Amino acid sequence: MSAEREVAEAATVVAAAEAGAGEDASLQPPNAEAAGDAQPPAVSEGAAAASPPPLRSLVLTGFGGYDKVKLQSRPAAPPAPGAGHLTLRVRACGLNFADLMARQGLYDRLPPLPVTPGMEGAGVVTAVGEGVSDRKVGDRVMVLVRSGMWQEEVTVPSAQTFLMPEAMTFEEAAALLVNYITAYMVLFDFGNLRPGHSVLVHMAAGGVGIAALQLCRTVENVTVFGTASASKHEMLKENGITHPIDYHTTDYVDEIRKISPKGVDIVMDPLGGSDTAKGYSLLKPMGKVVIYGMANLLTGPKRNLMALARTWWNQFSVTALQLLPTNRAVCGFHLGYLDGEVELVSGVVARLVALYNQGRIKPHIDSVWPFEKVADAMRQMQEKRNVGKVLLVPGPEKEN
Repeated sequence: MSAEREVAEAATVVAAAEAGAGEDASLQPPNAEAAGDAQPPAVSEGAAAASPPPLRSLVLTGFGGYDKVKLQSRPAAPPAPGAGHLTLRVRACGLNFADLMARQGLYDRLPPLPVTPGMEGAGVVTAVGEGVSDRKVGDRVMVLVRSGMWQEEVTVPSAQTFLMPEAMTFEEAAALLVNYITAYMVLFDFGNLRPGHSVLVHMAAGGVGIAALQLCRTVENVTVFGTASASKHEMLKENGITHPIDYHTTDYVDEIRKISPKGVDIVMDPLGGSDTAKGYSLLKPMGKVVIYGMANLLTGPKRNLMALARTWWNQFSVTALQLLPTNRAVCGFHLGYLDGEVELVSGVVARLVALYNQGRIKPHIDSVWPFEKVADAMRQMQEKRNVGKVLLVPGPEKEN
């Protein structure tokens, strides 16, 4: 759907919300009011009389396989956001690797169960609370929160929302924040990416991977190595990769050494375990490996104790005395722990929006799934079949 049509439909969404729409607080954890959590809109008096259609949300009811995420409904009520908050009707939500880890009980930023997952999304503002002066009803916004976005309507801190560019669709907005903030801060804030640098991007066909490829293209003469299945290489070339490597059939360390004997300047490591040591070994002097995930922990839909033990046993460790003569750096990045750094994150989002408006970055959508098919959406990502971002929408299924 085009951004123009979405803007036209925003008025309809607002009108529907004013007729009465809200959420049941029982679906949120006891500490849902903690900073960064999406909260259900407060129920105001007289809500029962309106009798609007019930609202739906996806709820993580326990740790384990795909069946632990349930689609639930609850009565609707007119939104009544508190001070500094706003309520929005959600139009699209992002699915991230952290959500897969959360389902298995491996994500430490998840509030107590039961909880509605989802760190990012986009929608239309239907109500604003006291003290909110920079947002108004009808605004199209994208949201970055600790959890709670996989539902039809949420109340969130206004400071954790960002106005969407006019040309941006809800699906693009739901695909932007987590992946592009991560890629940007890893490459530029930690990596100090500059002209002539070389970068290794693991899981290059994923959401963060494609974001990294596009961001590398904004700097002159950057050489990008990327690991991905062979079937995804053509698409990666279209997004700027220099040397795609099929990690199923090729040792990526040997392949990089053949092309660049001195190694690379930046390694983006979402894998952990033994791959961190390999990445460190590939660094040039003044190079940096930035760890931003532990994908090697996930080997199936349920928690695998052997994979946990193997990743822990193989985890890379280095002392300060060992770092000194190598002139290398090891960094860790976790976007979930930056939820209190509003000014820092807002500055990154502003730069990303400017790049989007210039046509230099554009989220690549792999597939869009209705709430009813959340298990299929998670399987798409867990089995690494996706090329780009996997999204969830409250509305009907779209052709993928």
